[in-house]
Formats: sequence, structure tokens, C-alpha cells
Amino acid sequence: MRRQPKTMRFLALDTMINWAIQVVTSVNTARLKTYDLLELVVGYALILSTLWTSGSTQQALLITSATWIVMTTFLLPDKTELSGLRPSGLEHSWWIIVAAAGMGAAAVGIAARMGTLHLPPGFARHAWRAWAYVAFAFVQQFILQNYFLLRLRHLVSKTYIAVGIAALLFSLAHLPNPLLTLTTLVWGLVACLLFLRCRDLYALALAHAILGLGIAFTIPNAIHHQMRVGLGYLTYQSDVRAHSVEPKQPNSIHASMGDH
Repeated sequence: MRRQPKTMRFLALDTMINWAIQVVTSVNTARLKTYDLLELVVGYALILSTLWTSGSTQQALLITSATWIVMTTFLLPDKTELSGLRPSGLEHSWWIIVAAAGMGAAAVGIAARMGTLHLPPGFARHAWRAWAYVAFAFVQQFILQNYFLLRLRHLVSKTYIAVGIAALLFSLAHLPNPLLTLTTLVWGLVACLLFLRCRDLYALALAHAILGLGIAFTIPNAIHHQMRVGLGYLTYQSDVRAHSVEPKQPNSIHASMGDH
């Protein structure tokens, strides 16, 4: 029996090694996608549960949600590629802030002419709430880009599909507030696309805060229920009738915006 030439044996061995590498890579990829899906589902479920509860239950869920997001973002490998946490110096993103400021100024001008420009009652007593909302806007952008978008880009092959799903999840978290649900859908799409281009969470967070404050200052509370979402939106009227528009436990992720 004739023996195979060395080159043939080496080619066969090389083919087997490549096949084994592909199998291992496929298994690892499937495992990582499973982790991504689990983290996404659990994280989103915790966020929704927090928004649709109140009192001590909401506080416990808020702590649990924050702990889960922090752990699965920073303590596990390969989770920070979209972070955008390093300041960029606004070299490529300054125009985002300028555009948001322009839109905010236009909204203020229109509201002043229409007589809807107002200072939310909570700001009269606690001016620091404006800065608190800026910080909270950063948290929202971090979750949208670093939690939703990152995992969705691992789970789906098309970037535009990942962007669309991330924006939709962000929007649905603002139900049943119709104004915020619509505006966050649009902003979610725009913010994700801008982030993929500039990788700057700070510019997006500041733009988010400017636009959010613009809504709070220019649109009557009767429409957006003081920027409440979830259970807080549904209980807004009863809180007003009971003269308790600033309950001890906030029922909204926008608790810094008004009287909650």
C-alpha cells in the first residue's frame, strides 16, 4: 500500500485543525450570545419591574437593577467595547449639543408665545434637580448604548436592526406616557446612530438633558404628567387630587424632573 505524501498528510492535518477551531469558535460564539440574551432579558425585566412598582418594592428593585447592570457590564469580559466613557474633547460631537440647544431654544420661544412656558414646581424648591436630571440622562444613555445596543449588536447581524430594537426597547420603557414613548423612540434611533459614529456618551447625555428639560419647561404637566412613566403616570391624577404631588416614594425614572 502506497503511503500518502507528506504534503497530503499535512494538508489533511491542517484541515482537521481548522475544522476544530471553527467548531470551538462556533460554540464560544453561541455561548456568548446566550449570555448576552440572558443579560438583556433579565436587565430589561428588572427595569420594567422597577417602573411598574412603588414604595419599598420599587426601591429594592432599583438597587437590584443597578447591581445587575453594573455587574454584567464591568465585571464580565468583552462588555466595554462600546463604552464611550473616555472623554473625546467634543472634537467630533460638539455639534450635537449645539443642535439640541438650538431645538431647546426654539421650543422655549414657541412656548413663550403660546403661554405654556413654565417652571416645574419642583424646580422652585430644589434647583439642583436640573443637575440631577443631567446625571440621570447620562445613566439612561449608558444603559441604552452600553447595555441594550452592545448586546443587540452581538445577537443580530445587521447593525441597523440592533439600533432599531434598542430604540424600541428604550421607548417601551416609557409607557404608558404617550409623549415620552414617541419622543424616546425618535431619540433612541438618533442617539444610537450618533453614538456609533462619535462614541461620546457625554455629548449625547447633555443633549438628552437639554431636550428633556425643554419638554418639562414648555409642555403643560397635564400632557406629560410631570415626565412620569410606568405606574407613576397612571397615579398622577390621583396624586394631584389628593394634594400629594410629591409623594415620599417616586414612581418614575424621571423623578428629578418635577414634583414626585
